[in-house]
Amino acid sequence: MKLKNLAIPAAALAGAAAMAILPGQGAVAQDQDTYRELENFLTVFERIRANYVEEVDDHELIKGAIDGMLSSLDPHSAYVEASDFQTMRLTTDGNYGGLGLTVSMRDGAVVVIAPTEDTPADKAGVKAGDYITHLNGDLLFGMSLDESVDMMRGEPGTTVTITIVRPGRDKPFDVEITRDIIDLRPVKWEVTDGVGIINLNRFSANAGAEVAEAIRGIEKAHGGRPRGYILDMRSNPGGLLDQAIEVSDLFLESGEIVSERGRRKDDIERFYATKGDLTEGAPIIVLQDAGSASASEIVAGALQDHRRAVVMGETSFGKGSVQTVIQTGPEAALRLTTARYYTPSGKSVQAGGIEPDIAVPQLSDPDWFDRPVFREADLRRHLVAQEGVEDAVLEEDGTDDPRFTETAESLEEKGIEDYQLHYALKTLERVAMATTSGTAGGRN
Repeated sequence: MKLKNLAIPAAALAGAAAMAILPGQGAVAQDQDTYRELENFLTVFERIRANYVEEVDDHELIKGAIDGMLSSLDPHSAYVEASDFQTMRLTTDGNYGGLGLTVSMRDGAVVVIAPTEDTPADKAGVKAGDYITHLNGDLLFGMSLDESVDMMRGEPGTTVTITIVRPGRDKPFDVEITRDIIDLRPVKWEVTDGVGIINLNRFSANAGAEVAEAIRGIEKAHGGRPRGYILDMRSNPGGLLDQAIEVSDLFLESGEIVSERGRRKDDIERFYATKGDLTEGAPIIVLQDAGSASASEIVAGALQDHRRAVVMGETSFGKGSVQTVIQTGPEAALRLTTARYYTPSGKSVQAGGIEPDIAVPQLSDPDWFDRPVFREADLRRHLVAQEGVEDAVLEEDGTDDPRFTETAESLEEKGIEDYQLHYALKTLERVAMATTSGTAGGRN
């Protein structure tokens, strides 16, 4: 997401309108069509004001027209005012009140993209792919996404009951959740079996600096460079573009990180790494799943394309579009899709996502096989990867691989709570053994 403060004075808008009536000769026909459409809009607007069964507020009519206009474009463009605008700023800064869910709409229903780790929703067992049908008994179906999200938010300490339909379960069930301040700590870290594990759950402000601090903390705790790093970005819904670039830069010596391309062929902006890999070339595994989106896909794509990391887990969400936030008033902003992201190799992230180098199912989750995967390509009006290119056809993420025969029950007996993380740790262990063996052989 890119933030811009472009509040436009009324005088400037009036001037723009005045200039619009003096088009170049080649654009006259197109402009005349536009004027006819605007005239039709004003006719409908006046008819509603004059004849609707109840008196309506002009502001609400205009706001509804703007919302309808943006909803016809793609799922991520929107116009926000007042409390919604403040919420957008709070979530970007890193804390707000609520349940801790990233949600979207599918066929008029609220569907969970991912719960944020260590939030009330996560602790209550809400999972990606769950459909939320009711809130305190009130039906959500048919409401807008903003209306549904607004109902989920509330004062910390208050309780809400959500009704969940989970594919694979016979009946809907209720979950009681106590709202809390969602203080988004973007980074947590630990050292396990000589491996530094960095859990990056959101690209909010200062995420890059916190990842750098995590790397230094891991080295200090381990007493030197660990055998490798696991960058865990599962269920990371994304965030700020500059933080995705900063995090990628920590692990790269040079080269392109990401490019964004707009509607014109020459509308391309590229971002590059600066010299200096903070981990000095140590092995890296990136963990991702279907809830890893946007900024997390930028990092995974950059490290994968530069062969700096092995990407493991599931194919990511596939949100490869750029939203520019344009402030249009003191408490109003337009969030508009303005470009698509591309990895260093020139691949669009949009709708296809980042495919893992090693597909590993989350066998420790008993619902994993029955729960349908929900990604960007499932959203109505989603952008295609690029003009003239169809969406990628996603393959199953390791469901039929003969290596993965364990069950959730057998893993629980062995004390393995997170199979994907366990598999990544074992992989780095094998890499370390191979490296040690190769070094010894060279000396002989």
